[in-house]
Amino acid sequence: MSKFAIDPTKLTNHIGIYEKALPNDLTWQEKLDQAKSLGFNFIEISIDESDERRARLDWSDDEIYQLKRLCEQSGLPLHSMCLSAHRKYPFGSADETIRQQAKIIMNKALILAYKLGIRVIQLAGYDVYYEPANLQTHQRFISGMQWSAKQAEKLGIMLAVEIMDTNYLNSLSKFEILKKEVSSPYFMAYPDVGNISGWNYDVSTELMLSREHIVQIHLKDTYKVNGNYAGQFRDLTIGEGEVDFLSIFKTLKRMDYTAPLVIEMWAKDDKWQENIITAKKRLQAIAKQADFPLF
Repeated sequence: MSKFAIDPTKLTNHIGIYEKALPNDLTWQEKLDQAKSLGFNFIEISIDESDERRARLDWSDDEIYQLKRLCEQSGLPLHSMCLSAHRKYPFGSADETIRQQAKIIMNKALILAYKLGIRVIQLAGYDVYYEPANLQTHQRFISGMQWSAKQAEKLGIMLAVEIMDTNYLNSLSKFEILKKEVSSPYFMAYPDVGNISGWNYDVSTELMLSREHIVQIHLKDTYKVNGNYAGQFRDLTIGEGEVDFLSIFKTLKRMDYTAPLVIEMWAKDDKWQENIITAKKRLQAIAKQADFPLF
């Protein structure tokens, strides 16, 4: 019998923490214990472009199921995966070898998610990142998303595209255009409210536009792009930036939003735990004003 202590059907909202908000030198047991003690319902595992985290895609079954057992014993699942390894190996690349690697990464991520019980894989909304973008990179990215969605359908795992910190896919409006090209029910949106705000879009309007396609949300604070200022899209404790969380929570209340949310922060110093607690308190207070129950 599973030892998960939480019955999600009885939760008002399912709140997770991004793995990188916890120090990288913690063991998985320590990460699970910390996330649980801080009041979260799950961890979002990171598979980024680093060799260390991409190596997770090649874990043995023993390693995978050992982690799954740790989650069950801790009562805290890995509900979602942030798959940003495609930043280094993008589907839009002009290099066929890189595009093949993108497919290999996607298939391995799907298998890992299936075995760990992960339900949502967040995809990075980059056609390319380290090479020039053009119409061809965009078209190859669309083809890659169409292919990926078909693979995800086979395992019943949701792919959700993150609204990003670069101009290519920085709004839900742009996602809706992409969605018309990838019509799979397993291809949806994963908005990062910080990124949308940082690019000076009206976050509430964007959320309402895509309300039928949103399967999970990143709560993150940012500074906006302004003139020659490139904005700041990471490393802020929630409450330090310019994101209008009150308006966002009011909009989520109108949407009757009950899908999971994830606090996205980074453990950049020894105050990581204090920063998470501060962020939680600030979000709770704002959500209470909006009558949007949180935690």
